[in-house]
Amino acid sequence: MRLPTTPVTTLLRELRAEIRQHYRGGRIIVAVDGRDGAGKSTFAETLAQVLAEDGSAVFHAGIDGFHRPRAERYARGRTSPEGFYRDSYDYATFRRVLIDPFREGYQTAATTGFQLAAFDVERDTPVESRWVTAPEDAVLVVEGIFLHRPELRGLWNWSLWLDVPIDVAFLRMAARDGGDPDFLAESNARYRVGFDLYEREAKPRVAASAIVDNTDPAHPARVFQDFC
Repeated sequence: MRLPTTPVTTLLRELRAEIRQHYRGGRIIVAVDGRDGAGKSTFAETLAQVLAEDGSAVFHAGIDGFHRPRAERYARGRTSPEGFYRDSYDYATFRRVLIDPFREGYQTAATTGFQLAAFDVERDTPVESRWVTAPEDAVLVVEGIFLHRPELRGLWNWSLWLDVPIDVAFLRMAARDGGDPDFLAESNARYRVGFDLYEREAKPRVAASAIVDNTDPAHPARVFQDFC
């Protein structure tokens, strides 16, 4: 089904054309990265719908479905920025049940199953295993924070950095989750400083295949890096 033409879908179709210019078929993994409050989930969901407009089999997963248990996430303390960056997600399970089998399906006549989520962070418990399969040609869109960290970069065929000002991001987070909308508030230090650590270490804007300014979600705009 073709989505209505809007500034959002127009941009996403341009991004789809760019992806397809490099990857005509096979198994393709696309990452949508950005800080909390950037609008990743909505953007990735719509991107998946646009990618499916040409008849492609498209799957959408979030890194939030691969959290570590609470005791591991807060092992360095509940306010630790380093703990937020280093300990939030179970990347070994992420690769084992999603990324690796999704890729392998291209070579196994699409019979290899994969899981789109493995952990329920609210209940702090693993989810029931639900294995799905895909045709030989398929696209997986993964969204979440920290997706350009060094140990994950080689997983993506194409990646996007969704950019928003930090104050806008924290206002959105407060509206969505509660909490203090002031990004400088002490209660936000774990997330603010932890994400600063990620940006210093991983340089996601440089690593991404494309950058989109999502300050106005109804009118996202492509941003091109100036390397001069």
